[in-house]
Amino acid sequence: MIDLDEQITQTLRERAEGDVDTNRLLRGSRARGRRRQVHRRVAAGTALSLVGVLGVVGVTGTGLDGLNGRMPWTTATPAVVPPVPPRADGVPGATADPMLVGADPQVLHFGLDPARARYLGWEVIRDQGETIRLSVAGSEEVRIDVGRSSDLPSTVNIDGTSFEVTELGRPIFDGAIRPVSGMARGLVKLWQPAPDLYARAVMLHGDRAVLNHAVEALRWKEARRCAAPLRLGALPEGAKVTVCSVDIDSYPRLVTARFALQRAAMENMSVEYRYVSNAGTYTEADRTIGGRPALLSAKGTRLELIGIPRTRVIADFGWPWDGERPANIFTEAEATALLADVKLSEDPTQPQSWQ
Repeated sequence: MIDLDEQITQTLRERAEGDVDTNRLLRGSRARGRRRQVHRRVAAGTALSLVGVLGVVGVTGTGLDGLNGRMPWTTATPAVVPPVPPRADGVPGATADPMLVGADPQVLHFGLDPARARYLGWEVIRDQGETIRLSVAGSEEVRIDVGRSSDLPSTVNIDGTSFEVTELGRPIFDGAIRPVSGMARGLVKLWQPAPDLYARAVMLHGDRAVLNHAVEALRWKEARRCAAPLRLGALPEGAKVTVCSVDIDSYPRLVTARFALQRAAMENMSVEYRYVSNAGTYTEADRTIGGRPALLSAKGTRLELIGIPRTRVIADFGWPWDGERPANIFTEAEATALLADVKLSEDPTQPQSWQ
């Protein structure tokens, strides 16, 4: 690797979770261009390409993939670098205190090395566990589930495919890679990163090297916020957030997020966010919520904020089954108040503006 490449690589690694210093890249390229005439054209072209891509993106994205020196997008056409959930400063990681895993749906208690893997999404389910979906060097999706007990959810979803990950008898968390029962090429790895902490890595189509690289990219001594382009404000009385889920698999074309609220066993409400870069803007409205036009569904169980460019924000507070609705469910008034207090990112393609 020439000196310029080393300079660029070092700068990107240092800035993998923050803004890229394009001035430093340019200064380095010019200095080395003068000293090394032989590589002048190659060096200048490399520097300008990187500055052009990274300058437009402006995200807290990833660096090199750590495997072969390429950026973590496919080799065919460069793409923008997806978001990295921001650090939760002062919060211990999973190995420091396994009891924190799943305790707060707003916090992930493990993360990824952004120089080795790309986030595809993250999810926290209260009192159940935490999940990160990732890819390594443009590979297929790997799903990591982490919990405080060996009883991890048996049903997983990868690339839109739901399947069971089960073993006969008690699961063995020994770190071995095994085929997924009933799947032609599925692979699963169970292990314990620390006492009282249980982890599972799953792939739909087997590649043992990729699965191992994904596991090696995990960071267990850090915590990150379950950030999204939407942040909830004041919750209905007695309600608590039970699920925070973010999908950036197709970022920046598509970003989705979902928050679930619960007040009692039969009292549930969800808030869904969906940004599609090439979508139109809905304009039909029959009311106003927090200064924004809104629409109530025909059944009176869903409220949607209207008029937000390329974005849908929906609160679903309805009774999900046929028959008489019980009295103790969330009301239209509570859903209205919740939507009136949400905070939305002005530009979902700029993750530094996420909450």
